[in-house]
Amino acid sequence: MVSTTNDPFLKRRYALAEAKRAYNILKKETKDKITQIANAFNWKTKPAKSIMPDFTLHFTDFLRNATGFHEAKWKLVNRTMLNGNVQVTRDETARLLVEEVRVHIEKRLDTKMGLELPQGITSRVERLLQLFLSRKGKMRLEEMPKQIVWDAFPPCIRQLHNTILSGRHISHVGRFALTSFLINSGMSVDNVVDLFRSLSDFNERMTRYQAEHIAGARGSRTRYIPPKCDTLRTHGVCPGMDEICRRIRHPLAYYKRKLRTIKTAVAETPTAPRK
Repeated sequence: MVSTTNDPFLKRRYALAEAKRAYNILKKETKDKITQIANAFNWKTKPAKSIMPDFTLHFTDFLRNATGFHEAKWKLVNRTMLNGNVQVTRDETARLLVEEVRVHIEKRLDTKMGLELPQGITSRVERLLQLFLSRKGKMRLEEMPKQIVWDAFPPCIRQLHNTILSGRHISHVGRFALTSFLINSGMSVDNVVDLFRSLSDFNERMTRYQAEHIAGARGSRTRYIPPKCDTLRTHGVCPGMDEICRRIRHPLAYYKRKLRTIKTAVAETPTAPRK
């Protein structure tokens, strides 16, 4: 049913959900069962002879599945390796296996059906798609960091963010403004990259490189901030000013002022008396 919708984002969500479910199961499996599952993916792995670590895994299998992880512990240079085998714990082995599961499911979902589905299934697929489309924006927001206050976004950033959620193209200046604003507001590079996945020209390697560069994790190690309001208006990014916009000159200044306004309003809201 998910495959028939032909929606890349829905397919990724489904594959990720199945992978998370597999991870919770794998963590409880015995070493022998985990080894058996790993062999199904043609891994070169075996239980370690010592108590710790739990497994040894050939570095090619390790690298193939750890490239998307960005914590320091997943860098090969930080691992103990002997004769081409990396030492991994049970939990780490399960986490790496989950990547195999996720990729496997995504590939299966991209397989062409090559047949006409019965009307009963077609109608269910249509209801699934409609439900998904009605919740798509909310689903993306749920994946974002909780510390960011979306209601405090300036009009330009809200418009850019909504444009991305709808999968529509935005200019280079718009992408830079949105990425630098989100990073300076506290969003991680991983979440910024995920936000851009709905675009038709999405390239994860390039998007991640640009986001890390803006965050100061690459190049000159300079953390960039969004362009000033005058620059955004010049490039047609500004959708129109509200009352706060008329008193500031920068999107981040808008965000800080709006945050204070929201916090003040919350503090002044009277609480209901206890019964």
